[in-house]
Amino acid sequence: MRSDEMAEMRLLPIFSGVAAPHVESMLRVSFLQRFPAHVELVREGDPADFLHVIVDGQVEVFSAYRDRETTVAVIGGGQSFIVAAVLLNRVYLKSARALAPSRILMIPADSVRRFFGDDAAFARSLAIEMALAYRGVVKELKNQKLRSSLERLANWLLIHNAQTGHKGCFDLPFDKKILASRLGMAPEVLSRSFASLIPYGVVVKGPQIRINDRMALQTLAHPSPTIDDPEV
Repeated sequence: MRSDEMAEMRLLPIFSGVAAPHVESMLRVSFLQRFPAHVELVREGDPADFLHVIVDGQVEVFSAYRDRETTVAVIGGGQSFIVAAVLLNRVYLKSARALAPSRILMIPADSVRRFFGDDAAFARSLAIEMALAYRGVVKELKNQKLRSSLERLANWLLIHNAQTGHKGCFDLPFDKKILASRLGMAPEVLSRSFASLIPYGVVVKGPQIRINDRMALQTLAHPSPTIDDPEV
């Protein structure tokens, strides 16, 4: 890595409060890689050789079984994957691929495990990552088991609208096939669900979504803080 890249990497949230010599030691053996969209980054069942930290871009974490595939999460800058496999020195339980051109910091797993034991601040950063991931899994399990496909879509639209400034109009951050998989439904079910949201003021034109009646959509979605609020 160049000196300017090293300086940029030191600012990543995962290194917050970590002793400077420890950060330097990890960065010296790490790789900063640029990946184009659609490139597979890790494969389910492979040894966890690196902790991957997204510097910028967008990554889909997914899993496959026979001829079926599902999106587990879509993550972005500042987030890492897959911490548990690295710390336990076990295989990846999920795969990951770039959804958009991305820069990924790849920290060797043995270095991660070493400083997890040697640096309390680094251990705390990784513990927070795993705690947030666990809570995300619990929320997603509740979302899938307690809601219909239409309710899941309605809540996702409200959340993304909030994340993009409550403007009532935004472009999908990825294609509809990924959205369908992320919400646990087939693409044709997603299409029917969008059609069912027309009476609630949702208008779809290609990748653009317009929410004309947020209160009607919210009444349908009935959002719950313990499922939908990222701060809970």
